[in-house]
Amino acid sequence: MGNGTEEDYNFVFKVVLIGESGVGKTNLLSRFTRNEFNHDSRTTIGVEFSTRTVMLGTAAVKAQIWDTAGLERYRAITSAYYRGAVGALLVFDLTKHQTYAVVERWLKELYDHAEATIIVMLVGNKSDLSQAREVPTEEARMFAENNGLLFLETSALDSTNVELAFETVLKEIFAKVSKQRQNSTRTNAITLGSAQAGQEPGSGEKRACCINL
Repeated sequence: MGNGTEEDYNFVFKVVLIGESGVGKTNLLSRFTRNEFNHDSRTTIGVEFSTRTVMLGTAAVKAQIWDTAGLERYRAITSAYYRGAVGALLVFDLTKHQTYAVVERWLKELYDHAEATIIVMLVGNKSDLSQAREVPTEEARMFAENNGLLFLETSALDSTNVELAFETVLKEIFAKVSKQRQNSTRTNAITLGSAQAGQEPGSGEKRACCINL
């Protein structure tokens, strides 16, 4: 998956990062968008986002990645944070079981505010600290499978699976959007065919006008 130019893109996909404070969300964001890692773990306050344009086949996709930037510490994330999101990375620290224990609550909050069709990946971060692991890989993988989530373990520190995590989510979103566009085009063609045959299209028929996941 290659980089495109920031100005030239076909789609914009909003992806949100959620999870407990200190699990490495900001460093996953900076590693993916700028290939940077900040060892200073001080929490920044306020919602922020970064972008990166990537190529999926022949389509340029601008990924707009939103970070809670510490607001989760105060349960201050609003519905506006989730609005328009078509993908989410639910991150926990695999060296701190308590960050994994609340994943279900984060998932509920996500589904309370986002579209039910949002693509979600469960991410166990800090895989480089294998000696300090508190969450078994299979336990997290099973939870993901049981809840219809994608799953990967990553390390923002050494870059392990960071590209793959974002790439996989973006590809899943793109596949869903492409399928919806095809279905809308097909429906619109049928509607046009009916009109040409002298039939008035019904008021409830779909039009190929927009994309909503």
